[in-house]
Amino acid sequence: MTELRNVEADLAQFRTRVLVAGLAVVFAFGLVAARMVYLQVIRHDDLAAQAESNRTAVLPVVPNRGQILDRHGRVLATNFSAYTLEITPSKVEDLDATIEALGALVDIQPRDKRRFRQLLAESRSFDSLPIRTRLSDEEVARFAVQRYRFPGVDVRARLIRHYPNGEIASHVVGYIGRINQREKEAIEDWPDEEQANYRGTEHIGKLGAEQHYERELHGLTGFDRVETSAGGRAVRSLANTPATPGNTVVLSIDIQLQKLVEDMFGERRGALVAIDPRNGEVLAFVSKPTFDPNLFVEGIDVENWRLLNESLDKPLLNRALRGTYPPGSTYKPFMALGALETGTRSAGTVINDPGYWMFGNHRFRSHGDGGLGAVDMYRSIVKSSNTYYYSLANEMGVEAMHDFMAPLGFGQITGIDLKGEVRGVLPNQEWKRNTYKRPEQQRWYAGETISLGIGQGYNNFTMLQLAHALATLANGGIKNRPHLTLATENLLTRERTPLPTDPPVSLGYKREHIDVVLRAMQGVTTEGTSARVFAGAGYSSGGKTGTAQAVTIGQKDRYDARKLEEHQRDHSLYIAFAPVEQPRVALAVVVENAGFGAAHAAPIARRVFDYLLLDQYPNPQDLAAVQKGLAAAPIGTPLKASEMPWPPQEENTPAPPAASPPQGGDASGPAKPVPPHPGTQTARAG
Repeated sequence: MTELRNVEADLAQFRTRVLVAGLAVVFAFGLVAARMVYLQVIRHDDLAAQAESNRTAVLPVVPNRGQILDRHGRVLATNFSAYTLEITPSKVEDLDATIEALGALVDIQPRDKRRFRQLLAESRSFDSLPIRTRLSDEEVARFAVQRYRFPGVDVRARLIRHYPNGEIASHVVGYIGRINQREKEAIEDWPDEEQANYRGTEHIGKLGAEQHYERELHGLTGFDRVETSAGGRAVRSLANTPATPGNTVVLSIDIQLQKLVEDMFGERRGALVAIDPRNGEVLAFVSKPTFDPNLFVEGIDVENWRLLNESLDKPLLNRALRGTYPPGSTYKPFMALGALETGTRSAGTVINDPGYWMFGNHRFRSHGDGGLGAVDMYRSIVKSSNTYYYSLANEMGVEAMHDFMAPLGFGQITGIDLKGEVRGVLPNQEWKRNTYKRPEQQRWYAGETISLGIGQGYNNFTMLQLAHALATLANGGIKNRPHLTLATENLLTRERTPLPTDPPVSLGYKREHIDVVLRAMQGVTTEGTSARVFAGAGYSSGGKTGTAQAVTIGQKDRYDARKLEEHQRDHSLYIAFAPVEQPRVALAVVVENAGFGAAHAAPIARRVFDYLLLDQYPNPQDLAAVQKGLAAAPIGTPLKASEMPWPPQEENTPAPPAASPPQGGDASGPAKPVPPHPGTQTARAG
């Protein structure tokens, strides 16, 4: 029997299946349409940006770093263009083999490899690091032909920082170096806008004006949008925002004067700071020995770093800013002013100077057995009587001395526009309690006050503080903050913007008291301890010699430089201002371990004044004598300073090689400050 199919049922089932399939298809197309709407409409802008970013790249354009000039427009820091061979370690499989292969194409010295290894240890693997800088055009061409063999290696055009004067004024100008990890972490805390401005920047100011005025010198980073190939290489530029060059920074120093002072020091160590008391402008800021900042620009090699860092002379130490010294007898004019202002003594008070001063059973030596006899305030400064100031310190007491000296800037931060300034030591009872741990050390003993009066004991100040205090005294008690920079200049518009300065501050001294001290300091140069040095000067000046102990000499011993190691001998100091009628310059100078102030420090001061006030420059014979401490007044006929060639024709740093198009930088390390010199109860008059 044949079974008949239920056509109606089959049709119903078929219709159901078609409906389900149709719904499934419609649903699927709906999903596709929804996805298309989502991608094409809702996420259009986002995906379009991603697509564009796959096709293009935004590259930072690092600005040209601003120049640094001296007050007369002479260049202290600039840039030159050169080609650099750079390696990105993360893109190189075998670094050693790659470097060896590169050595067959370009000249790579062992020092280049050492410097590269040091940079590699301090940087991230995806940073581009230089293996050779200043490539010649021939070397660039040889590498370009073989570039396909070296993935992760490229030649880049860089602007390299250059210091045309080499070691001259290196502590003032400073240097730039590659940004290290600590600095990168500090940049991460900057506002977003400032962080963005440092994208692509690999170098930063490390010292001196380069560091302090980093934001002015850096400029504004630009951006270049380029079309890229599938391999990520730039094909063409689509749009760009040009970088804005950094501003030019104009310093107040006179680089020719700076060189003169550094030459006069010769191989000796020391510092000199010269300030215009009328406005606080620093005319010379010398620390000897110096160093060549060009060594750091491309990353200093280990050998040179060791020579600088391990040298007993500490060339990296800015002695003018961070070196502290007992002021010795240069402290006496300020003590005299303190006596007048506090009413402790009058100018006519006479003290007998037998060559010593007794405090209890202790003898503080002065000028030997003969002494100076009757001494008033004028004679105490002109002849540098220790006895006068031993007794004055005892009368004033440590707290009164501290409170008078602090406003003058002793033991205080002056606020000069350089980083790293030290405070020094202006002692009082609170200072001693905070400095020492054991109770017996924290106690202030009356005998410790005595040596403070002649600038010994715990007193330790920088030459910057000493020059700043003298500038205030010479300016009639009106204090100006010392500063090294006059203005910034826009490279594009040439518009010069003076840097803001603090308003002058009057310390309220009586003019008659200031005149007493300044008149006595003038007597030092006409009839006192530096009279021979200033004989025949065509201007009036005031000064004070100082001889400060580096080590303690026992009461029963006599100072004999021949029996002491060089670093144990006395420091030679001098402070001076000129002209007396209207002071235009005040300075402080120390020649370390050189001895009597009039023999070594004062002749340097004399020639600084001759340069600034008379347009005179020492002749070679005179300069050689000053370097050896064998000169007093100038020897022979001086040269005309304004006719001296600049840049100097001898020892001038060779000009950098000219190459083609643009950054500069590395390795830095803090120098240790000179430790405070031990206090003493015996001293020699300045």
